[in-house]
Amino acid sequence: MEQLNNRYFKLLIGLGVVLAILLGRLFYVQIINESYKTDADNNSMSREMIYPPRGIIYDRNGKLLVGNRICYDIMVTPRAVTELDTAALAHVLDTTVDFVRDKMKYYRTYRSRIGWQTLVFLKQIEPETYMRFAEEQFRFPGFKGQERTLREYPFNAGGNLLGYTSEVSAEYLAEHPEYRAGDYYGRTGLEAAREQELRGKKGWRIFQRDSRGRTKDSYKDGEYDVEAEPGHDIVTTIDAYLQQYGQALMAGKKGSLVALEPSTGEILSMVSSPGIDVDVLADFGKHYGRLRKDKNMPLYNRAVSASYPPGSVFKLINGLIGLEDEVLQPWMQYPCNGGYVYTSSGRKLGCHAHRSPLNLNDAIMTSCNGYFCYVFKSILENPKFENTEEAYTHWREMVMSFGFGQKLGSDFPSELSGNIPSADYYNRYYHKGRWRFPTIVSLSIGQGEILATPLQIANFAAIMANRGYYYIPHVVKASEGVEIDPKYYQKQYTLVDTLQFAKVIPGMWKAVNALGEGGTANVAHVPGLDICGKTGTAQNPHGKDNSVFICFAPRDNPRIAVAAYIENAGFGATWAGPIAALLVEKYLNGEIGDDHRDLERRVLTTRLIP
Repeated sequence: MEQLNNRYFKLLIGLGVVLAILLGRLFYVQIINESYKTDADNNSMSREMIYPPRGIIYDRNGKLLVGNRICYDIMVTPRAVTELDTAALAHVLDTTVDFVRDKMKYYRTYRSRIGWQTLVFLKQIEPETYMRFAEEQFRFPGFKGQERTLREYPFNAGGNLLGYTSEVSAEYLAEHPEYRAGDYYGRTGLEAAREQELRGKKGWRIFQRDSRGRTKDSYKDGEYDVEAEPGHDIVTTIDAYLQQYGQALMAGKKGSLVALEPSTGEILSMVSSPGIDVDVLADFGKHYGRLRKDKNMPLYNRAVSASYPPGSVFKLINGLIGLEDEVLQPWMQYPCNGGYVYTSSGRKLGCHAHRSPLNLNDAIMTSCNGYFCYVFKSILENPKFENTEEAYTHWREMVMSFGFGQKLGSDFPSELSGNIPSADYYNRYYHKGRWRFPTIVSLSIGQGEILATPLQIANFAAIMANRGYYYIPHVVKASEGVEIDPKYYQKQYTLVDTLQFAKVIPGMWKAVNALGEGGTANVAHVPGLDICGKTGTAQNPHGKDNSVFICFAPRDNPRIAVAAYIENAGFGATWAGPIAALLVEKYLNGEIGDDHRDLERRVLTTRLIP
């Protein structure tokens, strides 16, 4: 009997302990820890998203390039919709009855999947339409308005440069879980490059629902509400008025016009033509299909994403390398009788008519092909190297120190690297040990396999302006809340000694300013500006030659460096030279002088695109 009592007593103690644990746990869940209550409340709460205004984009002088305007989305909670006068709602929202009926049919079909979610019913209605809806909203339970911002462009400058925003796709959401369906993101240009700073952070307000799903008071007096954080504003390096003028000069032409500030690497203007007008950006989705099918490819930013042979502007690099390698002196003269014969069978790389023989600076002034064939031959047959391959590898290393054959590292997206072919490439193509200077003679004048982007060519103009170094080109300035990589403040030196540049600058000056002496760039002469330049005519296998021109000004303490690259436009002095010179004159003088008015009119009114 005593043993039975002991068992009964132990059982009572066990049941007491279990009961105490259960009561303690219940007290903790219901009284102390509110997370469980919050989870339960989530089933009777609605969250209203607050979208932040996207950061504003300014030019270097504070000119507004991209701003915001308010629009509204009409939201619907399908389960909260009772009887609906579809005709009345369609009238209020300035849409069709069929649109409303199709939407409601979709919601009924997927009722269980949608549940109590709030969905976008109609996107981006204008404030006037929203005000009409707000006055009648009481007639449409389950519907409400939500404020959004859209991009607006008060100044027509830099459509391809600025880029556009679009609604996130399913593919984008899969890679960026921090976004939700209906969000917008920067898809191209600056909008894409600075998405993290521009987008801001969303906020929300939480409301309590009653048993019928109707929204009531703010949950816990807004304790869990989060305010939206506006995106950071971006200050660009662009000069809005210069950008606009550059676009006008390039209208009707296919190519690029890039201007840099040599002392900083800041991009003053970047024009890709044909391009996107900013009016299109505000409602890009409506125009995308047409633009994508346009054979002139206005969506394609040629300034950073197109690679071309640089043509005769490249002769400057070969001259500088020849000076550095001590196989060339400025006083050396070479003949040119209509070109350079580079094979025993008489094959010739042709040249235009000019006096002969020439020294280095006169060869630059007249853009002599023959002269720079001799220079390149001296580089590749330099006796300090054992063979052509070794000399070529050295030459390639020198060229790449000018920023060619690799991405410059700009903060602008979609930059290509161009191409400076390696010795391995020629070994594969011609077989090792079976190629010499005559095999690759076209590299003497920036042809053959050499490819460069207009941004790289403009950067080369800045290197010439700086006499041997550059700052990596960039389009964003540091400002409050926006940092730029320290690399943009660092000088990037070429492998050519800075002292060598002074030996070729006179040739660039004479090309523009030595009137009547056979200079190829006299068309770019502007009294008082001391423009230094070099023309290029790049062979094009797909049609007429491309017109190329680089320049900087003034000669001492340069403030601007420019590259113009016009496709299928002939000689460098025909179109690229005038366009670049007008841009320089506009930037430095603020206006075009009377003696260049006719030239400006010709450039502004001529259309070269068929």
